[in-house]
Amino acid sequence: MNGKLTVSWPALKLTNVPAMAPWSAAPGSMPTGSSGSRSRRRRLPVPLLAASVPSLDWPEVLGRLALAAVLGAVLGLERELREREAGLRTHLLVSVGSALFTIVSAYAFRDFLVGGGAVVRADPTRIAAQIVTGIGFLGAGAIIRQGLSVRGLTTAATLWVVAAIGMAVGAGYYGGAVITTAVVLVSLWPLRVLARMGTSRFGAQKSTLVAQLAAGASPGPLL
Repeated sequence: MNGKLTVSWPALKLTNVPAMAPWSAAPGSMPTGSSGSRSRRRRLPVPLLAASVPSLDWPEVLGRLALAAVLGAVLGLERELREREAGLRTHLLVSVGSALFTIVSAYAFRDFLVGGGAVVRADPTRIAAQIVTGIGFLGAGAIIRQGLSVRGLTTAATLWVVAAIGMAVGAGYYGGAVITTAVVLVSLWPLRVLARMGTSRFGAQKSTLVAQLAAGASPGPLL
């Protein structure tokens, strides 16, 4: 061949098209537009990826646990003063436990994630997500049925909110935790007083009938 390529088709005829030389690449090289080259350009060195994994110092851990204990104790104190089933210690422990679970889930496995010369991908919310499920069993224990009435619903809801406050503190969302604590305090005390005032004024009137029976008398005639 003299370096020229002629292609003949029934409906198309191309002449004087330069012949293409066979492509040869140096060892380890790839075409510019290949996916392997793009993946290598996007891939960061392991030290840079390890540095991007978040970590937490001991003073920060201590501060978060202390704040979770304070916020949980504030709500627990209100329940304790009202002599509810779950009081100061229960709310404090739930808040601190939720904060610690969140810290462990997000920061405790950093050495494992960056060990072995590679970075292992993991979901930092997997352990913390189980708090929402586990707190339901604790809240169910605070609900007590006495005859036709049910007590402890507000306390169970408070435990649920305290767990959320502890998770927020453990994740570093301090503003949300403090604001939620203030809202819960308002709903537990001033809002309760306003609700009672409204129901006593606009609600249905209740009457109480007191019957006294002699000793040994049967209550059948009254029923």
